[in-house]
Amino acid sequence: MIIIGEKINGSIPSVAKAIQERNADHIRHLAEIQTQAGATYIDILSSVPVEIEVETMKWLIETVQEATDLPISIDSPNPETLVECMPFVNKPGLLNSVSGEGNKMDVVFPAIQGTKWNVAALLNGNYGIPKTAADRLKVFDEIMEKAAKFDIAPSRIHVDPLVEMLCTAEDGINMIAEVMETMREKYPTIHITGACSNISFNLPARKIMNQAFIVLSIYKGMDSAILDPTNSDLMGMVYAAEALKGDDEMCINYISAYRDGLFGQKKAK
Repeated sequence: MIIIGEKINGSIPSVAKAIQERNADHIRHLAEIQTQAGATYIDILSSVPVEIEVETMKWLIETVQEATDLPISIDSPNPETLVECMPFVNKPGLLNSVSGEGNKMDVVFPAIQGTKWNVAALLNGNYGIPKTAADRLKVFDEIMEKAAKFDIAPSRIHVDPLVEMLCTAEDGINMIAEVMETMREKYPTIHITGACSNISFNLPARKIMNQAFIVLSIYKGMDSAILDPTNSDLMGMVYAAEALKGDDEMCINYISAYRDGLFGQKKAK
């Protein structure tokens, strides 16, 4: 499972305060604990006004790279910011994200053509979030067709079927499950991702709902997720679900992660 660590997010009050005060120790700590917990990428979202976004992201990226060698997920709703921040990283990472909306693909795809960068893609278009699986898959097809024009292989694309609040869904996760299954069938090497915690907004016992969601989603084809890797219960569900699905031969990853203290027990001091 590709784990995109979500803890350096300027919409979190403590992180916003650290960004405003340029508290590098706090940012480095968040990078370190996510690295130790098994993250694949460290996502960085500044959530600041666009006029200071690139400057802020530069500081965040440089600070995080002082603490970890993991690749960076540059996270911004502004495609120009994503591209402008690429030179600040030490190695190719993930641009988060493009969509079928506006000119996002036209800005980002040429910038990563011929590189090793990965990209996240959301299945919303110029008319907002599609309400049906068929309409989301139309956006998916548009994204894949555009990516092919720039020689961006499916294996470099992390598609988010748009994980939304369960409490407003009409049929649970059945619709996004259909989207995930169809995408996986069409492009076996594509990555399917999503913000795990979105599913539980406005619900009690959110951790329980997030755990159930990740298990069901892995079974339907999700192999990448934006989540908190320091949540050992959630990470345990990830390793268990992969083993149960048959993606972990002889349960080697499950056993290794347990022995490393990533779930099920406290790490040795």
